[in-house]
Amino acid sequence: MQKIEHILDIYQKRGAQRLPLERVYRQLFNPDFYLLAYSKLYTNEGAMTPGSEGETVDGVSLEKIHRIINALKAEKFRWRPVRRVYIPKRKGGTRPLGLPDWSDKVVQEVLRTLLQAYYEPMFSNHSHGFRPYRSCHTALREIQHEWTGTVWFIEGDIKGCFDNIAIDVLLDIIRRDVRDNRMLRLLRELLNAGYMEDWKRTPTQSGTPQGGVISPLLANIYLSELDRFVEDTLIPAYTKGRKRRQNPEWNRLTLKAKYYRRKGDFRTAEQFSRLQKLVPSGDPSDSSYRRLRYVRYADDFLLGFVGPRNEAEEIRQKLTEFLGDRLRLTLSPSKTLITHAVSGKARFLGYDVGVMRGNSYLTTICKGERAKTRTRAANGKILLEMPKEAVSDLRQRYARGGKIIHRAERLNDHDYSLIQAYQGVLRGLYNYYCMALNVGQRMSEVKWILEVSLTKTLAHKHKCSVSQIYRKHKAYTEDGRPVLRVVVERHRKRPLVAEFGGVPFVRIPEGIPAFDFVFNAAWFYPGHQRSEVVNHLLANKCAVCGAEGPVQMHHIRKLADLNKSSGEKWEKIMAARKRKFLPVCEACHGRIHQGKYDGPALQSLPESVVR
Repeated sequence: MQKIEHILDIYQKRGAQRLPLERVYRQLFNPDFYLLAYSKLYTNEGAMTPGSEGETVDGVSLEKIHRIINALKAEKFRWRPVRRVYIPKRKGGTRPLGLPDWSDKVVQEVLRTLLQAYYEPMFSNHSHGFRPYRSCHTALREIQHEWTGTVWFIEGDIKGCFDNIAIDVLLDIIRRDVRDNRMLRLLRELLNAGYMEDWKRTPTQSGTPQGGVISPLLANIYLSELDRFVEDTLIPAYTKGRKRRQNPEWNRLTLKAKYYRRKGDFRTAEQFSRLQKLVPSGDPSDSSYRRLRYVRYADDFLLGFVGPRNEAEEIRQKLTEFLGDRLRLTLSPSKTLITHAVSGKARFLGYDVGVMRGNSYLTTICKGERAKTRTRAANGKILLEMPKEAVSDLRQRYARGGKIIHRAERLNDHDYSLIQAYQGVLRGLYNYYCMALNVGQRMSEVKWILEVSLTKTLAHKHKCSVSQIYRKHKAYTEDGRPVLRVVVERHRKRPLVAEFGGVPFVRIPEGIPAFDFVFNAAWFYPGHQRSEVVNHLLANKCAVCGAEGPVQMHHIRKLADLNKSSGEKWEKIMAARKRKFLPVCEACHGRIHQGKYDGPALQSLPESVVR
């Protein structure tokens, strides 16, 4: 069989050239794709979460992979309905989430790998959600760098996007690019598989299964039609003029300053120069200049428009009509707003987005006299701010009756774990809002809320006062920042150190530079570089009894679940290796789950095997 990196490279090139894709279904017969999918999915927290039939990652084997492939070859593979659960929303209410079985997850991951390689080069550069090497920060960075001078923000939020995707429209879009009836039939059966709730199966009429591995990609394929409409229709229609014409008042003041400077009257020239700095150089009412810009993250999108409000309302109406007629989606009336960029702020990806006015002053000296002139260097630049709601929402979580309280549910945690948990919340919020201009002010409030709750929790746990907690745990970093520190000493190992605080809340305008955002084929896992778990699966050797032959991968949810003090040697092996998986033969796997394995053969194993 062809190496998977070669196949994906071909698909990527066809997508870049917008050539149709044919005979995709046969790639589902390649076992390497399933091993790649397994290596990607087994580390997820949901890998040990059972679906409607109770199947999890535990027990994966080459035999199971070949059974899936044989069922696909015979076109007898059937998607099972997902198990539906409800998760709370941040602002109240619940959201349905589907939990598929492990076999379905693996096949979905293979489909996602194949289709993403083809569609990724076709997606818009203004789309940032659920894509490799893109994130919320890349979307915000695009706004920050390219939207200078925006007058109106048009916020867009699609009402129940994932639940209301029209299946027939989605398949028509895919059919235009993928010419393989077996693949289309498999996708249709996936979308119509339905869900199980209260032991009752409900068929799916619309939408992609939330919680499915392939669902974000299918949503991007669907909403790429919106991207094309905005880029090919709206932006050309509402973008004109190469640059603004010059402001007559700015020209008049500039010429006056030059005239008096030539005559030698520098005081008067400086006065006109100061006035000129208060006036925009471009004509704000230039009717021959328009700009429309667009960015989307999943089902949230934002448009920036330079022009009059009535044209901004026309754009919103055309978007509403296109989504309703072409994609059968509805814009949420309460969230689809038109906001003036200077007097108001749009809410996008949790940030307040606005436009700055130049209110700073430039000190000048004219004939020995100091004068302050208002500059316009910041005028029109995009302003990103951390909203007050981000702090107030956090305060509600840690307060009762308006007062910050301890977290009773965490009183049994070790001090080390408590400080780590609070520090994780602090650092996570800072990492996300680090692009905000007011990140220092807002994060200082966040730190105070978390620190009060943390110290009260520790004081409540140890039955002492908060001041005693500070005396016990207060320390300083190398650069002199105060922190709360817990050190756990370990025999012949480095001590474990947990600190709360010590984060300098400085603004990072470009966001967190996690990786290179330029798309290329390197984001695919090369097929010849197999992960450790796949190598163990292919080795066909039981780690418990040492028997040669087909193995099954025994998985656990987390290493903390292991009972190291028990007599079970398989738990000692996993603890020593610090791995959540163990290759075992079918007999040993059965004994492990029955709790009957006494490990007699382990006593004769060499020490190197246990290690």
